[in-house]
Amino acid sequence: MGDYTLWFEEYVEERDRSRVGGKCASLGTMVEAGLPVPPGFAVTTEAYDTLRSHPDLVTLVHDHLASVDGDTRRLQAAAVEIRAAVEAIPVPGQIEEEIRRRYAQLSERSGLDEVPVAVRSSATAEDQPDASFAGQQDTYLWVRGADQVVEHVRRCWSSIFTDRAIAYRRAMGYDHQVIAMAVAVQQMVDPKAAGVAFTLNPQDGDRSQVAIDASWGLGEAVVSGEVTPDNFLVDKVLRTVVRRMISSKHVEYRLVGDRVEKVAVDDERREQACLTDDEICAVAAMARRAERHYGCPQDIEWAIDRHLPDGENIVLLQSRPETVWSRKQVAPVVSGTYDPVSSIVATLTAPLHASA
Repeated sequence: MGDYTLWFEEYVEERDRSRVGGKCASLGTMVEAGLPVPPGFAVTTEAYDTLRSHPDLVTLVHDHLASVDGDTRRLQAAAVEIRAAVEAIPVPGQIEEEIRRRYAQLSERSGLDEVPVAVRSSATAEDQPDASFAGQQDTYLWVRGADQVVEHVRRCWSSIFTDRAIAYRRAMGYDHQVIAMAVAVQQMVDPKAAGVAFTLNPQDGDRSQVAIDASWGLGEAVVSGEVTPDNFLVDKVLRTVVRRMISSKHVEYRLVGDRVEKVAVDDERREQACLTDDEICAVAAMARRAERHYGCPQDIEWAIDRHLPDGENIVLLQSRPETVWSRKQVAPVVSGTYDPVSSIVATLTAPLHASA
């Protein structure tokens, strides 16, 4: 096609990293490594640049941001006006055509007329080693139809000017006009269970173990603190579950029609482990594959898609370097006694609109 979209499997590190932002670069790298990532494509920074250079927008952004200077209310008002201006500018025809064509091809690949997708911000700032921009821009889930995909790409572009993103860039000394925005459009999964895994024990740094947190459905009930997840420790060498803590999981977030809703977990499943031992070991094995590829301990997001066959239903949503214990020299734990591991579940998904 053109310079405005790129399939994840087309990603080339040396050529594309600066064009697709941190999130899309990670997805492209995982696909290249053969990891089981849901398919999708990136809308590159070249697309955002056509909007950023719009003369009316350049003037508006400069005038509004020059006047805020630490005033929270003025910052919030400026962010609202800038975002509205961004979303009012029509997406250029060639860019819209490419997005629509890629979405149609993704739908064809999936066997669905209008495949539901996550539309996820992927700012170039996410690559910076001295700052964490994750969570500053927006993600939209269960978006369906080409019109809605184009609209939510535009909303991701505008989210580079949320009040929290503006304030963080100002505090970190980053130029608002230098940071660019790519967008990931990725096929959604419909998890029967989901969670995260660390390729070390997050309590003591033991690298001989994989720690897994899991709950029924999407991860929102855990993220919001509404449930305590099941927790499992897997021995990397023996490939066996060496500790398990099963919690009462009274609610789950799941897809109902085209909406994510909070529903009560039936009595039979509340006290039941949400993963079988085979699934636990499969999640651990996938986490280890990511660790071997990246060469350092990883914090991964995963899900088990209820619509895929066993053996093919565990998918990798994201993989990031573990940033606490991996920087320390920690001796492996050799004792057979394991202390409880605190919850390690981070943001996985959220109903319809959430921070990325």
